[in-house]
Amino acid sequence: MNLETDDPKQVVLQVGGVLKKLRKEKHLSLEDLSELSGVSKLTLGNIERGETNPTIGVLWKISKCLSIPLLALFSTENSVNLSRAGKGLRIAGDNKDWVIEPIFQNVSNEIETYRAYLQPNSSYYPEKHHHNTTEIATVMSGTLSINVNNESYTLNQYDSISFCADGMHSYINQSDDVVVIHIILKYGV
Repeated sequence: MNLETDDPKQVVLQVGGVLKKLRKEKHLSLEDLSELSGVSKLTLGNIERGETNPTIGVLWKISKCLSIPLLALFSTENSVNLSRAGKGLRIAGDNKDWVIEPIFQNVSNEIETYRAYLQPNSSYYPEKHHHNTTEIATVMSGTLSINVNNESYTLNQYDSISFCADGMHSYINQSDDVVVIHIILKYGV
């Protein structure tokens, strides 16, 4: 799949096909996957048929219960990949205050990179990631507070933080500007 596509419907169809394939490979029914992920059977069926565009939260729940990185739901098999800011696939959070652009995923599914945008005066509370996942965040523009296990860290432009992401964490933008963050997820082996 080309993540630079301008056709969101095509991406939705491809994600649905990949999800169905992965579910069947693991010998799970829609009901089984629903129970494991906490995502309704109806929503899962709609995703598999390409009838709905799932949020980041829903995709995280699915990938976590299948023990796969998030980007494994997006089949990318090119020898050269190019990611341009503001172009291609964008996945919104539940309230649209948080949007990510997948940048790259390495072949072994151990590392994923994202460009994230947090709207002014908003916050994002992601799902806990897979066990032993390291998250590295660098603020590319703006100022951001990141809370990790009830400890708050303020990051300014080009500041970075690394933490174990299988616990509670959140991103808080208390400014009047959009904050742009570069995020790397390193999955434990």
